[in-house]
Amino acid sequence: MLIDSHVHLNDEQLFTKIETLIDKANSAGVIGFVVVGYDVESSKLAIELANMYDGVYALIGIHPSEASYTKDQDLQWVEDHLKHPKVKGIGEIGLDYHWDKHYMDQQKSLFIKQIKLANKHKMPISIHMRDATEDTYEILKEYKDEDLAGVMHCYSGSKEFMQNFLDLNMYISLAGPVTFKNAKTPKEVAKDVPLDRLLVETDSPYLSPVPYRGKQNQPRNVEYIAKEIAKIKGMSFKELAEVTFDNTVKLFNLFELKKEAK
Repeated sequence: MLIDSHVHLNDEQLFTKIETLIDKANSAGVIGFVVVGYDVESSKLAIELANMYDGVYALIGIHPSEASYTKDQDLQWVEDHLKHPKVKGIGEIGLDYHWDKHYMDQQKSLFIKQIKLANKHKMPISIHMRDATEDTYEILKEYKDEDLAGVMHCYSGSKEFMQNFLDLNMYISLAGPVTFKNAKTPKEVAKDVPLDRLLVETDSPYLSPVPYRGKQNQPRNVEYIAKEIAKIKGMSFKELAEVTFDNTVKLFNLFELKKEAK
């Protein structure tokens, strides 16, 4: 069994065919889906999908790319909906300096505010980090409650820096890039990440793994990601699937899903 720990079934590319995608994923052994918001509207849709399907859960939050548009009432909406029984964390939040460095201060402010929400409500966090490793780490180190767990979604940092995030009680999630032939860094991370801190994800509809690289991604493809990591670690796919399933259940409090799966 597998859980896709970060998927955007709330994206318009996937939403219109969600039942087909869930059925295909179920047939490949994927029984859980953590649908992640990136603004208020996508977070609303994540909750709606979680209400509709038993194996679907929601994370709600505001992506750094929205920092210059975000208002106080948007953050209030996030806080107001954290009590929903199928909302399992805050995400995706973080820093992204890849496309635009004009709003770095706004990104940092938004990131810190959402970390504080997570601390207040004792909710795990899902971190988006792109070309911002040092700042992401420093903010997490300063503002995150040391007992609060979280995940570095689609981790793109080095294996050397990974330990810094592990020391902050963060999990490491790997996605399609770990299957790419020349993806040296993700493969190094996959080899070194402790098994008890590893998650797998698709980030669908983005980052399709080999053999579907370049095509629209879907949650059933988490199987290929897990198989590649198992190969890198020299272990069976079954064992890798069980470990990452249990890690995701623990992080996001999905014990009802594990109980139903037995």
